[in-house]
Amino acid sequence: MPDTSEDVVSVLTERIEERFQMPLADLRRAVEEAPQADAEATALVHWHGLLTDTQQALDTAEDALVEALGTQLCDALDGPVMELAHQVNSAVASRDGRAMVVNYLLDPNAPGKRGPGAWRGASPAVRRAPALPTSPPTLPSARNPTARGAAR
Repeated sequence: MPDTSEDVVSVLTERIEERFQMPLADLRRAVEEAPQADAEATALVHWHGLLTDTQQALDTAEDALVEALGTQLCDALDGPVMELAHQVNSAVASRDGRAMVVNYLLDPNAPGKRGPGAWRGASPAVRRAPALPTSPPTLPSARNPTARGAAR
């Protein structure tokens, strides 16, 4: 049975290579030579690197946990083994979060993207308009009515 954790990285790697029509190693070299040439490629190479680093950390944590479980003599897990289990859980969460970022960057129809020009930022009109009304809040009146049920 294939290791599904490795499949996450390999599937995303294949999607990046398909998107840019070149092997990831060549894309990485192109980004290193000219990082400003294509912001999308630069972001994807950066996040893919973070993803692979996290996958390596996950593999190491899983190996340590399996080794510790193999030496465990009783049914109850002791503190060090539980700590290793928590490290694995944290590494899985990190890996999955980074995979989500790579997946988002690859999706041209993801929320917040408006096509190829989206990498250059919002239009000037959008940048000028406030996101929320910015009028100052209305201060309460100086008169303070007594609370309900309070003695008058």
